[in-house]
Amino acid sequence: MSGAPGRVRVLLHLRAAEGDVPAVADAYHRISKDLAGTPGLLGNELLREVTDPGAFAVLSEWESLAAFQGWEAGSAHRGTTSPLREFQDRERPSPFALFEVSARY
Repeated sequence: MSGAPGRVRVLLHLRAAEGDVPAVADAYHRISKDLAGTPGLLGNELLREVTDPGAFAVLSEWESLAAFQGWEAGSAHRGTTSPLREFQDRERPSPFALFEVSARY
């Protein structure tokens, strides 16, 4: 099967102290409810690293780079995602990365 042309995945790296782990999940659920119905957003997942319980990632899938960039440039973006901002992994060069789907089976 070939790739899904134009689809983009965004990976946001998060880090939480042991006592803040439940807050990451709570913030993720609040944000996900607020983003329901966002044009171009196909879905998202909260991932927890198996070998490092304080490491998380949010993986979101978008119809296209343009759809993601349009949402990101909008005024609601920063307010909607602010509950996770304090957990962004600042030890990485960038707390997020954009990936274009280039092949898929």
